[in-house]
Amino acid sequence: MALVRDATAAPSMHNAQPWRFQYSRRNRVFHLRADLRGALPHTDPVLRALHIGCGAALMNLRVAVAHEGWQATTRVLPDPSDPMLLATVTLTGPLGDKDDPAALYPAVHTRHTSRYPFAEAEIPMSVRTALVDAADQEHVSLSFASGWHLQSVLDLAREGEARNLTDAGAAADLDRFTRRADDTRPATEGVPEYAFGPLRRIGKAPMRDFAGGKTVPGRPTADFETAPHLALLTTSRDRPVDWLRTGQAVERVLLRATLAGLSASFVTQALEWHDLRWPLRDPMSGMAYVQMVLRLGYGPPGTRTPRRPVQDVLDIEP
Repeated sequence: MALVRDATAAPSMHNAQPWRFQYSRRNRVFHLRADLRGALPHTDPVLRALHIGCGAALMNLRVAVAHEGWQATTRVLPDPSDPMLLATVTLTGPLGDKDDPAALYPAVHTRHTSRYPFAEAEIPMSVRTALVDAADQEHVSLSFASGWHLQSVLDLAREGEARNLTDAGAAADLDRFTRRADDTRPATEGVPEYAFGPLRRIGKAPMRDFAGGKTVPGRPTADFETAPHLALLTTSRDRPVDWLRTGQAVERVLLRATLAGLSASFVTQALEWHDLRWPLRDPMSGMAYVQMVLRLGYGPPGTRTPRRPVQDVLDIEP
């Protein structure tokens, strides 16, 4: 159960937690399945974000298994006839000399999405290189937007956010996975009001308004970065296997960033609109499909958000 508790500390869009695990004691195999309770029918109609969230949970499971001293074999999409079976992780024996990714484990439960302002400070090249390498280990490319491309990404994120605030389908997805202070629903999923973060007064950091444009009594305002650091994760193709790789890369990057003292938030607004996603790429760099945009910087750590109880996401078989 502890391994799955570690896995479910992963981030997912709107904290929807679109995963379910099965563990076979006899075969020592974890099965990771898509849980459509965490689907966002309007915002994520093809389940791309669902796969990315499940990929992040898979990365955490791999980290936790290695931390416990086990070597494991991971297979993604192992059964073409069962597309909701996203991955299997088989415990094969004691961990060998190669302990990666066990070294990332201290960040599993300290990594939280931060919706607060970050300092106007550069990220050292050594840290940037480490994050690029982390993504590359999962066969995903990471690059930092700059110059005209950075401005273009900011403009597209702003356009996506404006559309979300006026689109009934996007509003319905957001309402389902946000929790106001007076909400009577169980607080086991979604983004609670205390984690919305402050409203932006000035600055260019592309922040989602989890209140959906509605007033939250007592919510503070703050000045955000004028030159945010945005990292784009891209793949050469755009298939479910690429989405799962992206999720693993995103979480490996976030764990590495946490260990380096960085905070992070997600910039997915433009990715949620088909006509805005393709222009996110930098055609001069050879980018193909942008799968995720991360905002990184030095600032307050994020706020812990709720998770479903392990018994609600894990089935144990003999």
